[in-house]
Amino acid sequence: MNDFTPRVRIEQYFAGLTESTFLTELGVIDPPMVDYISDLLVRFVRSDVVHRVRSVTGRPVLTLTEMAAEAAHRLGDAKREIHRHIGDFALFWAGVYPESLRRDDQEDTQSFVVFCSQGRRSYQIAAEIETETEIPPPEVLQRLSDRFDLCTYGLREIRRRWESNDDGSSGLLLFN
Repeated sequence: MNDFTPRVRIEQYFAGLTESTFLTELGVIDPPMVDYISDLLVRFVRSDVVHRVRSVTGRPVLTLTEMAAEAAHRLGDAKREIHRHIGDFALFWAGVYPESLRRDDQEDTQSFVVFCSQGRRSYQIAAEIETETEIPPPEVLQRLSDRFDLCTYGLREIRRRWESNDDGSSGLLLFN
């Protein structure tokens, strides 16, 4: 793989945006957490990753409530991974596409506040589950829980920046 593959280019793009946003705009000096958020953006470019949690019948699980129910039936690494995914899913949607979540006075989609609460709680649960492989480290998951609102704000700023490049084009178009 060379440095010009689309995967490497998108990783570099999101790493630069994330580091710049969190360091210069938000004053967050936490390289492991910032790297995690950058990696989250790269992973969630693919829709199959966004909806990777499956029921025992193989059906994609699409809501946080269903994901939490699946996590309740799992142990160890599998339980940690589902809770981590719930946190990632909530952080991604609340940060990058908050308009897709309803305001608290609407009834047609999940509430933004509830979504964030579930994400924060799932990162906390994932951080507390001891597993064989602690990747990512529990400390990073704990900080994502503790700083969930700051991270959603940072992701909104990242989206704003990629939508308003100097040349007026979307930064994601650079990868065509």
